[in-house]
Amino acid sequence: MTQISYYTEEGLQKLKDELDYLVNVERPMISQQIAEARDKGDLSENAEYDAAKNAQGMLEMKISRLQEVISSARVIDESRLDNSKVFILSTVSVKNLKTNAEMKYTLVPENEADIKSGKISVSSPIAKGLLGKTVGEKVDIQVPAGKISLEILRIERL
Repeated sequence: MTQISYYTEEGLQKLKDELDYLVNVERPMISQQIAEARDKGDLSENAEYDAAKNAQGMLEMKISRLQEVISSARVIDESRLDNSKVFILSTVSVKNLKTNAEMKYTLVPENEADIKSGKISVSSPIAKGLLGKTVGEKVDIQVPAGKISLEILRIERL
């Protein structure tokens, strides 16, 4: 039984696009490479054929895993989320009480995290410390570098 994973519409679409590319572009390309290698003669001593067959096996495994992930994926219904508290898909503005630096994080499913764009995994220490909190609350969060104190300034939706 596969584990259900939650995605945004955008995240699930990226997975579907990747699967489409693998099936409709990569798979035919590898089939062509196998056909060309087969035309070169003796398959027992044909390194090109072996390499193409190995690539095909890896591709089919990747396609299979992606199909499994997509089949067990669920899209998060943002309309049912409470805006007064921090939940998944919340964009939270916080102030570091020690440095007075303001930061903005969007809490996303684990597989959509991208720290460069401010998207942190809902299972990260900072996100776990913010979940369920409201505007104005102050929280102390244990992170690998030590303890940080944050104040929640704003909660928005994506």
